[in-house]
Amino acid sequence: MNNTPETSQSDILLDKIFTITQDLYKEMSRPTEDSSDNHAAIFRLLTDLGRNLVNADRASFWKWDKRAHELWTTAAVGTGRITIPEGTGLVGKALTEQRAIVTNDPYNHPDFNSDVDKKTGYVTKSILVMPICNCRGEFIGAYQAINKLDSEGKFDLEEDCRKLSLAAFICGITLESETFLDDSHHDKLTELKNRMGFYNDYNKNFSKILNDPNSVRCVSLFICDIDFFKKVNDTYGHNAGDAVLKHVAKNISRNSRICDGVYRWGGEEFIVILPDTGLNEAADAAERIRTIIMKSVCLFEELQIKVTMSFGVTQIDPMKSIEDNIKDADEKLYMAKEGGRNRVIR
Repeated sequence: MNNTPETSQSDILLDKIFTITQDLYKEMSRPTEDSSDNHAAIFRLLTDLGRNLVNADRASFWKWDKRAHELWTTAAVGTGRITIPEGTGLVGKALTEQRAIVTNDPYNHPDFNSDVDKKTGYVTKSILVMPICNCRGEFIGAYQAINKLDSEGKFDLEEDCRKLSLAAFICGITLESETFLDDSHHDKLTELKNRMGFYNDYNKNFSKILNDPNSVRCVSLFICDIDFFKKVNDTYGHNAGDAVLKHVAKNISRNSRICDGVYRWGGEEFIVILPDTGLNEAADAAERIRTIIMKSVCLFEELQIKVTMSFGVTQIDPMKSIEDNIKDADEKLYMAKEGGRNRVIR
């Protein structure tokens, strides 16, 4: 093989690709308790792979979070995480129109948001956005490359999309896998996390707070359910019951802190876990939500349905299993039911 500059550049690129794909293989083979950590590392490597394939200065892979109606970077090379409303920016445009977009004059493009550049001083000269599909042809994300690093500094729509297709294809498969996992942690009706999501969050986040030997932080939880929910279904039908469940879930979620975990435990039962919160504070939070639910009205078709809820509150004892702590809260919930319902027992 002649040692020409072109050959050398090809060899360098090929070596980079092999190194990244080797790291990808190692990352996928690495055992971990938290699959989201694996996905984050894989997305970073895939994003770097795409950046090298199209010879870009920066790159990012965007997830379309349809539950939150947002687009956000799952991995970014050269910048931090950014979140934007769905349908906005060049990424939103590419997903909405289901086509790749190139602009080599971004500051004069109507869909380019220059706010990040203004804050950081970075100068964007060229952008390539390629939408990503899952195996069913549904658009679920997008790959974005910024500033082509050649003499002209311009992306070519056809040629660079061809080069990027390998990284985009693998990104799509990986994101689809992550989406399946995320969906398995959520209740489809209320869009709250379910029991699987609860145990994942507890083991990943909350138990670490309790088991940190250098920390005196506490965690509490309350379990609650809708009073006489069967009567709602029997009187108005199951569709009305579903509307009440969504109404309650929305009110609990809206009136909880960002750091709190809100879960549909099953049927008409919900659990809220509150980090850095003692028993009395958790009981106050439960009482506030109880009052909000009692005063609210669920609108279903032409009906106005009012419900109340009962609550059992406990501060988590790290010496007990989480199942036993939930059992403690559940016993207090039973006391609230026996005591007349629509009340909080701590």
